[in-house]
Amino acid sequence: MIKDKKIVRSDFLNEEYTVFKHESGLDVYVFKKALSTSYALFATKYGSLDNKFKTDPSADFTCVPDGIAHFLEHKMFENENGEDTFVRYAKTGASANAYTSNSITAYLFSCTDNFYESLEILLDFVTKPYFTKETVEKEQGIIAQEIRMYDDNPGTRLYYELLGALYKNHNVKINVAGTVDSIRKITPEYLYMCYNTFYNLNNMALCVCGEVDEESVCQVCDRILKKSSDLNIIREYPAEDAEVNKKTASASLKVSQPIFAVGIKDTDISAEPYKRLKKKACADIVGKMLFGKTSPFFNELYEKGLIAGDLHADYEHNESFSFFSFDSKSNDPDKVFEMFCNYMETFKKNPPDRSEFERAKRVKLASFIGIFDSTEDIANEFLSFVFDGTTIFEYADAINELTYEDALEFINCVFKEEYCSMAKILPLNEKERIRK
Repeated sequence: MIKDKKIVRSDFLNEEYTVFKHESGLDVYVFKKALSTSYALFATKYGSLDNKFKTDPSADFTCVPDGIAHFLEHKMFENENGEDTFVRYAKTGASANAYTSNSITAYLFSCTDNFYESLEILLDFVTKPYFTKETVEKEQGIIAQEIRMYDDNPGTRLYYELLGALYKNHNVKINVAGTVDSIRKITPEYLYMCYNTFYNLNNMALCVCGEVDEESVCQVCDRILKKSSDLNIIREYPAEDAEVNKKTASASLKVSQPIFAVGIKDTDISAEPYKRLKKKACADIVGKMLFGKTSPFFNELYEKGLIAGDLHADYEHNESFSFFSFDSKSNDPDKVFEMFCNYMETFKKNPPDRSEFERAKRVKLASFIGIFDSTEDIANEFLSFVFDGTTIFEYADAINELTYEDALEFINCVFKEEYCSMAKILPLNEKERIRK
């Protein structure tokens, strides 16, 4: 029996969900949708950033090797009885996966039948860690190969080259998987320490979406979950100045044409979750205004043959880091960067028309509403908002509240050349063109 459940509704979106705190300490969100698949996401607010922490305010901070959150995600699929978790899912017909980001580790499955049986598997294996010296050593070799694969992936390498250019100290610049050297330091003792700290059910959340019933979900939780004592997890991240680490970074890989990314570091991060959310919404709209296919900047680059394809704009934010970026392909990334630095002043002196803001706002809102046609998109987006202290419905509210003046303020405050860096991936053996 659910105690104190709450129904949260958005009249604007014509959507609603049920939320309740299970007696184990777990926050449970049930989003009913009559779609072809049902989806469950069981996640912890724990990612690659969290390598320095403590639970006792008077104790010293504990430092753990980089990449341990991702390593732990891999190890959770092994069971003490030797049965592989994916084999268990195969019996119910569910498709399962997991991922680790800089702030979240999530375990998930989708299915068309046997939802509650699959949910039992999900809650069961994530709450029963099993690590040995032998299995850890075996995994070190597997993940070392994965890290080398990431290093040879142009898109992944570009992303981390950009972060390394933008950030001097912050953990966001560290690859989620860590390094070959850092994962060699991981031991079963480290894994159990991190598990017992961050996989506490009070630090986790479950979101289920589809043709599901909250009482049945609660019954599965009753059968599988044990009560967790709440922990006060204190995390520490390295201090970061507003200045970028370096203006440019590059690497050479097997690409047919150079790819590049330009980033703008933003260290003005509010402590209030809704203000961060509203800034994220504003950045998303500004991205459409300044880098969309109808923008003057995109069209000039395209007409001059300086880009091949779209400009992909994004704004990543967290309670400890934030940056805006755009990327594309170009035979002359340096010229694109130079033009962007010049355009930043143009944006401020001759900002886009108010009608461009309203159009971009409508496009962003329509794109966001489209999330609610997918159980997978709903669940993943849902918990990303929850773990940053807001809700998925508040994002729609934030978009609706934004004004043209908010967009201009964002452009004026964030888009500054001294906060910009560029990363590029060049074809092998291509010599850098040095501008005089």
